[in-house]
Amino acid sequence: MKIAFSTSGEDVNAPMDRRFGRAAKFLIYDLENGTFTVIDNIQNLNAAQGAGIQSAETVVRSGAQALVTAHCGPKAFRVLSAAGVAVYNSDSETVVEALEQFKAGRLNPLQQADVEGHW
Repeated sequence: MKIAFSTSGEDVNAPMDRRFGRAAKFLIYDLENGTFTVIDNIQNLNAAQGAGIQSAETVVRSGAQALVTAHCGPKAFRVLSAAGVAVYNSDSETVVEALEQFKAGRLNPLQQADVEGHW
């Protein structure tokens, strides 16, 4: 299973990015292999509109089956849900902390977006 994390860094010790659509990067962690890749999201960082939708499509294309982020807006949530990607909120400071929360089953999937659009 692959899990996407919104981040601003290059490895699992990097800080979580609080916003999903305008996150600087996504770290895609492969639970089976214990490996990860980082996807740049700079094109959406300063987008005038559509950042959430475009970021959601990036996560879907990565093959991730889950997303862990601090917040997710309604348009991004719809795209992710339609693609079968479960969305989890975490207030962890780093990716590795959020990953440990996920592995321990301490994160619950969202049933809807947790912030308004253009948050």
